[in-house]
Amino acid sequence: MKLIDGKKIADEIKTEMAIEVRKMIDAGQRVPHLAAVLVGEDPASQTYVAHKEKACKEVGFTSSLYRYPESMSEKDLLEAVEFLNRDDEVDGFIVQLPLPKHISPEKIIKAINPKKDVDGFHPMNIGNMVLNLPAYISATPYGILQLMKHSGIETEGKNCVVAGRSNIVGTPLSILLSRNNKDANCTVTLCHSKTKNLKEVCAGADILIVAMGQLEFIKADMVKEGAVVIDVGMHRVPSTETKSGFRLKGDVAFDEVSKKCSMITPVPGGVGLMTVVALLMNTMKAAKNEIYG
Repeated sequence: MKLIDGKKIADEIKTEMAIEVRKMIDAGQRVPHLAAVLVGEDPASQTYVAHKEKACKEVGFTSSLYRYPESMSEKDLLEAVEFLNRDDEVDGFIVQLPLPKHISPEKIIKAINPKKDVDGFHPMNIGNMVLNLPAYISATPYGILQLMKHSGIETEGKNCVVAGRSNIVGTPLSILLSRNNKDANCTVTLCHSKTKNLKEVCAGADILIVAMGQLEFIKADMVKEGAVVIDVGMHRVPSTETKSGFRLKGDVAFDEVSKKCSMITPVPGGVGLMTVVALLMNTMKAAKNEIYG
């Protein structure tokens, strides 16, 4: 079994991006600027935004963070989004999800200028992605594609099962992996918690990508011998062995599944790191006007 080292791959891509940023500075160009909007005190959201800020610093991006209380109104958040839409110094920005219950995430996402939607959540970007037109691809699917590419995982003609059908991960990833290109060409099955014979479907996968949102959902008997397993899940579980009092685990029961597969992503140290890198890659494209010109 080979561990797919998300940290190593993320560091390699960030090194390449840092070189590109230095070239932009030498050419007298403004460096890419990524902003984030954080509403409330959700711990996971704060952690992700902190990783984003750190990664921006590592590659030489400008990074801005707009923090607002959980009591912020939907109207005020829409005004904040419009402010960032109009700010010519900001190339791309994200509104961190989840949002407080009184704010509609759909309404906020639709208010973001698609040209600055580096999270790839706007209906225009999703529609363009489905039609195989230039688009910002959602950061987690984009990061997974980069992880597989840099790990040398063969995809052409492989039976790929994506477990989980969210609009953020599973659904777009199933489309991207069926594309007619050298880094895709899979035969893709998109399944979910209501899929009949889910165990048998997963066990037939050459490549199994798990984004179910359920702690250690995938057991060894659901995995084919020698399969590649990509674990998208991330859950905080209590632990007496760490200073924080918790540890991170995924949607895959790593200890038992790792004994059967040929390659597997760890949690942490796998997909999560690549999500942040993919966000930076989208921001670089925004700064260079590569998607919308």
